[in-house]
Amino acid sequence: MFSKLKAELDAVMERDPAARSRAEVYFLYAGFKAVRAYRRANWFYRHDMKFIARMISQRARRRTGIEIHPGATIGENLFIDHGMGVVIGETTVIGDNCTLYQGVTLGGTGKDHGKRHPTLGDNVLIGAGAKVLGPFRVGDNARVAAGAVVLNEVPDDATAVGVPARVVRIGGQRVNCALDQIHVGDPIAQEMCRLRVEMMHLRAAIEKKSTEE
Repeated sequence: MFSKLKAELDAVMERDPAARSRAEVYFLYAGFKAVRAYRRANWFYRHDMKFIARMISQRARRRTGIEIHPGATIGENLFIDHGMGVVIGETTVIGDNCTLYQGVTLGGTGKDHGKRHPTLGDNVLIGAGAKVLGPFRVGDNARVAAGAVVLNEVPDDATAVGVPARVVRIGGQRVNCALDQIHVGDPIAQEMCRLRVEMMHLRAAIEKKSTEE
């Protein structure tokens, strides 16, 4: 247990140049606290004590602003930087050594049953405000740019940007961007997709405020 705890502290120290000590990370970093709370909640979830699991996860949500469903599967050394507004759904699978920035959603579209949320490979980085929605895979070493809305699979070693997201690099090489007269992106559809995501967040904020009142 202590070796895993040290490894997670070291992972934050390696990836965050602002981290000055392990003690600072342990006591002050919301992302680290949220992941530790998830580990406890997930133990109860796997042992069919789901009420206690949700109680732990909701308490962590109130304290950190990060919501991780206890049913998610998360590998080693997840680093959530800043963290406010991060949401990780129940059937999400996250590999080892992944990094999520603030405002990231690993969610569903509402159209799927069973496996509803994405699977991230190892060493994946998801930029601030990005939304990955649906039961597909984001490959090992992939990068998702800030603000992107990913609705389809991302290959290994790829970089995805935009709304909806498109792959622009694989293995550091630019993808052929020759003009496709048929599949050219629709800027109106892209803007509508962005507005739908924004409305989802506004609705969630209104519902949260109404329950607090």
